[in-house]
Amino acid sequence: MYRVRQAFVDEGLAAALYRKKPTGRCYRKLDGAQEAQLITLACSTPPAGRTGWTLRLLADRLVELEVVDAISPECVRMTLKKTNSSRGSGSNG
Repeated sequence: MYRVRQAFVDEGLAAALYRKKPTGRCYRKLDGAQEAQLITLACSTPPAGRTGWTLRLLADRLVELEVVDAISPECVRMTLKKTNSSRGSGSNG
């Protein structure tokens, strides 16, 4: 409610009643082929000395393999989150 009141005071009734359209656009960071490579990598054997893949290791490896120019661990997390596979579980059903 504070923002609505503040918009009314600062900009008038119309600004308080109608929301502004979003200015930014969220684009996909990975296409289908790149997502497939990420999933394949995440399901593969982790590097020597590691028990599993971390998001940072996956992001660094994707850059190293030249799948992408740059990618954040958060983007890796969001991409893996939307897959239906459960890598850590013994059964998927």
